[in-house]
Amino acid sequence: MEPDDPINVLDQPLDPCSTTPLTGFFRDGHCNTCAADQGSHTVCAVMTAEFLAYSKYVGNDLSTPRPEFGFDGLKPGDNWCLCAARFLQAHDEGCAPKVALASTHKRALDIVPLHVLKAHAS
Repeated sequence: MEPDDPINVLDQPLDPCSTTPLTGFFRDGHCNTCAADQGSHTVCAVMTAEFLAYSKYVGNDLSTPRPEFGFDGLKPGDNWCLCAARFLQAHDEGCAPKVALASTHKRALDIVPLHVLKAHAS
């Protein structure tokens, strides 16, 4: 699995999203992606309490620790490579998290319009 070119939505080199907690489809701290990443984990989102509660409500609990997977659970303020479709769903529901544009992969634009990402820029 080779990652796509590491370019962000601003057509610049992709900045890291987070190494603590370690995020990304490749668990390399970047929102890199490839054809095997069916969830398109491309949006570098800054977690909020509201978004974490929403995500849990819709079936993706990101806040509960899962030690068996080496996952401590996310807290408000943590950065995380979020699935682009989940981000767009949260936007449509009025509870999207902030976005680190320089760390959001260009492939996110296949799902989320740039003006929506910019509206949530941190």
